[in-house]
Amino acid sequence: MNLQTMIDSLHLKPLTEPKDYQAILPTCGYASDLLSCVMAGAAHQSVWVTLQAHINIVAVASLLDLSAIIITEDAQPDAATIAKANEEGINIFSINEPTFSVVGKLWELGLHCQQPNNT
Repeated sequence: MNLQTMIDSLHLKPLTEPKDYQAILPTCGYASDLLSCVMAGAAHQSVWVTLQAHINIVAVASLLDLSAIIITEDAQPDAATIAKANEEGINIFSINEPTFSVVGKLWELGLHCQQPNNT
């Protein structure tokens, strides 16, 4: 599934400069508001669902080369955060729904993740 499908299905509001979203193929999804958990648990090219909207989300997304950040509950980053995201090539979207609901919809769309087998 590509990022454009997610945008259209969830009616996500782009906050950063547009890109060829059809060419972006997220590998997985991750939901957390703790930056340290995201750094430890999100897979490369994941879509990150969070309520956080401060500039540090851009650093984490850049570090992990994430496909996108979806900010829930209509939380809005400030202009400096959006500018930094554009500079780093990070896609940020907003939606006025709870994180739980967004994650469920992404799952229904087919964004499933393979967890490593630690046995």
